[in-house]
Amino acid sequence: MATGIIGVGHYLPEYILTNKDLEKMVDTTDEWIRTRTGIETRHIAKAKEETSDMAYQAALNALEHADLKADQLDMILVATVTADQTFPSVACQLQARLGATQASAMDVGAACSGFIYGIITAKHFIDSGMYKNILVIGAEKLSKITDWSDRNTCVLFGDGAGAAIVSEVSEGKGILSYELGADGTGGASLHQDDNKIRMNGREVFKFAVRQMPESAEKVVEKAGFEKSDVDYLVPHQANVRIMEAARERLGIAKEKMSYTVNKYGNTSAASIPISLSEDVREGKIKDQDLIVLVGFGGGLTWGAMTLRWGR
Repeated sequence: MATGIIGVGHYLPEYILTNKDLEKMVDTTDEWIRTRTGIETRHIAKAKEETSDMAYQAALNALEHADLKADQLDMILVATVTADQTFPSVACQLQARLGATQASAMDVGAACSGFIYGIITAKHFIDSGMYKNILVIGAEKLSKITDWSDRNTCVLFGDGAGAAIVSEVSEGKGILSYELGADGTGGASLHQDDNKIRMNGREVFKFAVRQMPESAEKVVEKAGFEKSDVDYLVPHQANVRIMEAARERLGIAKEKMSYTVNKYGNTSAASIPISLSEDVREGKIKDQDLIVLVGFGGGLTWGAMTLRWGR
């Protein structure tokens, strides 16, 4: 048996903040935001809607898709940098709310790369024989740490949650290769200060356009495939120009790359699982497809993986 993803789910808050709305808040324009980032709208959680609430909805969605009950979960991993509070963890809150009485629980802090870090952590617990079913969630309420007076960052971020159930899958399917990495010397380029996101956009862009395509290419090679074998690419939805750099490096057609940044903006750890869940449900990712997930984030961190889709 191999280890892979047997179910996915996602959740987005009801309220939508448009570029036109932002024009009234800061010195920016719809055209400026769209041409530089690809973002048109983003979803924003209500004041009393916390990261754990969004994670819970995504978890229910994923459990239903995987045809599992919460008491069949052995572990819950939540990738987030916007937990409801310092402790207990979002994962522990979720364990209680789901009634996942058999599950251990912890949060993972790797910013936008967190979901991939979580998936690979889950893979090793399953490969060891210790656990069978692990719920991995990326969930963020970035709106609560966004500086809404900073026109360079407030246009980028949105809220939401995406989830995946990691378990045994048929031989030849599942996770085939992966890469995780970090460069702590670049931490100042993207960090939290005074409880707000601070970013050196130029430095982050330079890092991302180099690292994301490089990581994607490496995991394809590690899995023993050619770039032409890749059926679908799910990159972190941070900026369309960064995403395009990864797509072009792999030589993948535009219709074979997940594209949700226009609707949801950058949702950090939730970005990849939201896109994955939406694309699976829309039939863009099919059984036996060879897909690549790749992301980068604060830390600085990065992660990528190749998997054969299906159970």
